[in-house]
Amino acid sequence: MKVAIAAIGATLFAATSLALAEATPRRWTPAAIASDQYESSPTFSPDGRELVFMRADPAFRRYHLLVSRCEHGRWTAPEPPPFAATARVDEADPFISHDGRRLYYISTRDKPRTGGEADFDIWLVERQADGRWGTPQRLPEPVNSPASELLPREDAQGRLLFGSSRPGGLGLGDIYRATAQADGRWQVANFGAPVSSPANEYEAELSRDGRTLVTVADRGDRSHLYRYTLDVQGRWIEQGRVPARADVFQVGPLLSPRGERLLFAQADGARSGELFLIDLVPQPTEDWPPRCGP
Repeated sequence: MKVAIAAIGATLFAATSLALAEATPRRWTPAAIASDQYESSPTFSPDGRELVFMRADPAFRRYHLLVSRCEHGRWTAPEPPPFAATARVDEADPFISHDGRRLYYISTRDKPRTGGEADFDIWLVERQADGRWGTPQRLPEPVNSPASELLPREDAQGRLLFGSSRPGGLGLGDIYRATAQADGRWQVANFGAPVSSPANEYEAELSRDGRTLVTVADRGDRSHLYRYTLDVQGRWIEQGRVPARADVFQVGPLLSPRGERLLFAQADGARSGELFLIDLVPQPTEDWPPRCGP
C-alpha cells in the first residue's frame, strides 16, 4: 500500500512540476497602481477591498508604503497609510494578518538612513475598534536584532515568519520563525534546513493552509523564487525554482490561501518593477487575487 501511495505521489509531483515549468508569469498590477517606479510586496485585507504594498524607485531603493482601496469597481490612486513614517525613513514589506486585525511591516523609523545599508526592524500596527489603524510599535528582541529583518508574515497559528541576516544562522541570511509567549516575550528559532541554507535566504511566504512555502534566495547569481511543499511526514521538500526571468531578481512573494497561485514582483522594462501572477498548479481552483470590478 505504501509503495502504491508513493508511486501516485511521484506521478502527481511529476505532472505538477511539468505544468509549472511550462507556466508563464503574467503582469497583474492594476492600472491605478502601476507607475514608472517599482511596485512590490502586496497584501490584501480579508475582504479583498484594501491593497497595501510598497513602492521603490526604479533602482529598488527608497521604499515607502502605499494603500489602494476598491471603490466603485476600481482600485483608487495609492496614498500613504495614516501610520506611515515621514521622509528619510524607509518602510516596506507590509502584511495584513488573516483576521485583518494586525499589519506588520519593516521600517528604519528609529534609525533613519544616513548612508550605506538600511537597518530594518519589524513593526506592528493594530486595527482599532473604529476600524482605523493605531500607533505603530516596534517588536522587541529577539524578533528584531542588530541585523535587518525582512518580509514579516503571520501564519495561521499566529507565528511570525521572516528573513534575517543575524549572526548564528546557517548562511548569509536565513528564515526564522517567532512565537509569542504568554508572558509577552517571543521565542525565535531558525526555520532550519532545507529552507535555510548556506546561501542567502531573506524572504519567505507560507500559504494559509501551511503546505506551500516560497522563499526568495540568492544562490550565487541573483535572487529568485524557490518553492517548497510539506510532505506527509512534515518535511519541507524543495520543488525547484518558480518560473520567472533569469536575468533579473524576484521579490515580495504572496501566495493564495491554498498555495495554488503566487504574486511577486520583478523588473518590467519602462514600467520599472511590476506585480506578476503565476499559477503553481495546472488548474487552480482559487479565484485569487481579489477582484475589483467586473
